[in-house]
Amino acid sequence: MYPEAIVKPMKNELTSKGFKEILTPEDADNAVKSSGTALIVINSVCGCAAGSARPGVILSLMNEKKPQHLFTVFAGVDKEATAQVRKYLLPYPPSSPSIALFKDGKLVHFVERHHIEGRTAEMLAEHLKEVYNQYC
Repeated sequence: MYPEAIVKPMKNELTSKGFKEILTPEDADNAVKSSGTALIVINSVCGCAAGSARPGVILSLMNEKKPQHLFTVFAGVDKEATAQVRKYLLPYPPSSPSIALFKDGKLVHFVERHHIEGRTAEMLAEHLKEVYNQYC
């Protein structure tokens, strides 16, 4: 478990932009089962979360089409909630950071860590905008 003082600013980066925290397994179930489109960001303390994932996701929301619901869960902190979200991501292996788009409770797109590492926030944002244009 990471100290709250370290994690709080990383959580706030998304929650200050309208993302709701998933803190329990029940929150995870409700987030995934949202009607319409739901974006779930599995946040983490790693450098690619700070340099690409969080900024890229925020930039991606500057698009005409975007998910109706925004959620985030923090890997390594909200362990039970993260484990529950990951059940809905099977057969993909655990990956953090990662980004999942659900539509009416079904996973329609998943961005794994290896698709985030080495890419800029702008590259990730453009990819997500294309995904939103297709599914949202």
